[in-house]
Amino acid sequence: MSYEFDRNHRIVVLGGGPGGYEAALAGVQQGAEVTLVERTGVGGSAVLTDVVPSKTLIATANATGAIQRIARLGVRFSVPNEHGRQVAPEIAVDLRTVNRRLKELANQQSVDMRANLEQSGVRIVDGTGRLDGPGRVIVSTGHGRTAHDFDEIEADTTVVAVGASPRKLPTAMPDGERILTWKQLYELDEVPEHIIVVGSGVTGAEFASAYMQLGSEVTLISSRDRVLPGEDADAAELLEEVFVRGGMHLRSRSRAEKVERDGDSVVVTLSDGSEVRGSHCLMAVGAVPNTAGIGLEEAGVQLTASGLIRVNRVASTSRPGIYAAGDCATFLPLASVAAHQGRTAVFHAMGDAVVPVEVRNVTSNIFTAPEIATVGWTQKQIEDGIAQGEVYKLPLASNPRAKIQSMHDGFVKLFARTGSGTVIGGVIASPRASELILPIALAVEHRLTVDQLARAFSVYPSLSGAITDAARAMHIVA
Repeated sequence: MSYEFDRNHRIVVLGGGPGGYEAALAGVQQGAEVTLVERTGVGGSAVLTDVVPSKTLIATANATGAIQRIARLGVRFSVPNEHGRQVAPEIAVDLRTVNRRLKELANQQSVDMRANLEQSGVRIVDGTGRLDGPGRVIVSTGHGRTAHDFDEIEADTTVVAVGASPRKLPTAMPDGERILTWKQLYELDEVPEHIIVVGSGVTGAEFASAYMQLGSEVTLISSRDRVLPGEDADAAELLEEVFVRGGMHLRSRSRAEKVERDGDSVVVTLSDGSEVRGSHCLMAVGAVPNTAGIGLEEAGVQLTASGLIRVNRVASTSRPGIYAAGDCATFLPLASVAAHQGRTAVFHAMGDAVVPVEVRNVTSNIFTAPEIATVGWTQKQIEDGIAQGEVYKLPLASNPRAKIQSMHDGFVKLFARTGSGTVIGGVIASPRASELILPIALAVEHRLTVDQLARAFSVYPSLSGAITDAARAMHIVA
């Protein structure tokens, strides 16, 4: 599709991740002249080093786990040993091949996204951009040795979507070999013998789950009382049960004071003085926005103490004409939210109709095994009186399709407004919960009642039938 450009409105986008990518496409759709500045590759860390690679690794881990569990369905794998007896074969994971595949997939996704931008009419500048006041961007395109290594780009609207990087602790500096950030995991050639994961948030839980299925011994160190401290308590408890059953070592209420390399091993020293020794350590202790040194404060853009850009619901910053989207801004650090913010920013700047981000309608998913998907108000908010609602939980084990597929761990939970029965939230803990959450998200978005949700015809048997069954159980008597 081609567009006629309005040369009177120039949009510069810093960062080509989900937020910057969607902002650029929205800009050309609106008829503006759009320049996108990206230093590592279109798609940003979400595509190249974070979401796409990690979910590809997790897909391999889930496949490995499925092979291990397939005996429940009556399927047996066997090979003859040296005595001619049939024995179960050993499952081996070629991590070098896995990592090569995931990097190829990530790179191809980046190439496809770049091609789509170029075909749409977006000018792409490879380099590092910084603001030179509110209406101009300076791009370093080389090593800065000559005048030709810099571009000066005038901007009527600037969208900052520079993302974030793994947080590094001075007492646990990554070396890329044994002490790793999540960006460095994909350089490993072999499955770690014993990986210690420091941090029990989403990133830590996902990788701990994946490497357990890949065959690693895993120790998960959490400074909080439980895994996933900010998530649904029932889901977190279920995941801990699965982790322990799978042989994972959980060290809750334990803070890692330092991580040191000892030859081919790593030693994690905890705050109580005890030590955990393993072959590798993954530091999953949060992220730092990539906002330092790019001229934001000089341009009048307000930042938080941690460096996040303060934005409102239409992605506007404190400086007119400058917007921010994604992990560098004060909003939910989700690729889907970043993309929405990017589009919203450009629509707002160009005077088009906008739909501000509504946090209560945002779905999120944790790609553990089982997955945990959520939307809307939480059970804790209901219990604390922040929201008025009823809670119903349906164990997945009661669902006929789950029984057929030998799925024992999981549940569907619905939250409905007291009195009216309007669906205000939900949680799904299940394989492919990320796919199953959509009907609940639609119900929340469009304020459907449990009776309206229950009237939808789900296939029998299906996992989605658990959603309509839960809704039916919450019927509001007329």
